[in-house]
Amino acid sequence: MIDIRKLKELVKLMVENDLAELDLRDKEETVLIKRGGEGVPMIHSPMMVPPQAAAPAGDPTPNGAASAPDSDEDGLVAIESPMVGTFYTSPNPDSPAFVKAGDTVSADSVVCVIEAMKVFNEIKAECSGSITRVLVKNGDSVEFGQKLFLVKPS
Repeated sequence: MIDIRKLKELVKLMVENDLAELDLRDKEETVLIKRGGEGVPMIHSPMMVPPQAAAPAGDPTPNGAASAPDSDEDGLVAIESPMVGTFYTSPNPDSPAFVKAGDTVSADSVVCVIEAMKVFNEIKAECSGSITRVLVKNGDSVEFGQKLFLVKPS
C-alpha cells in the first residue's frame, strides 16, 4: 500500500508544476494520478483496490430474495464510480445536489463528488440523457465500478 505522505507530495508536485498526469510504476507499486476538472487531482491506484470474491450463482441477496438480473435497467446507462471513496451529492452540505432523478445531464455535467484520501474528485456524467435513479445515498462509501446513477440516454 502506498504511503499517504508520498501521495501528498506527488499531488503537491503536480500542482506546483501544473502537470495533468503522473504515472509511476515499479515492481511493487503502480500509481496513476490525473488532474481532472478544475485542477482537482484524480487518483487511480489499482494496487490499492482489494480484489472482490465473486458470489456463486444462485446465492440469495442480503435481503433474502433470489438474485435476478435487473430488467428495469434495460436501455439505461449506468454512471459508475471510477474510484473507491465517499460519495457526496453536492460540493458542500449547504449546496443543492448536483443532480436528482429527472434532471437532464450532458457528458460534461458534474453529477457528484467522491472523496478519496481527503481529495474531492468531481465525477462527470460522460453521457447525455436524463437521470432516472440515484443509486447511492449521500455520505455512502462506494467501490470502484459501483453504479451511482442510471441515465436514460437521449
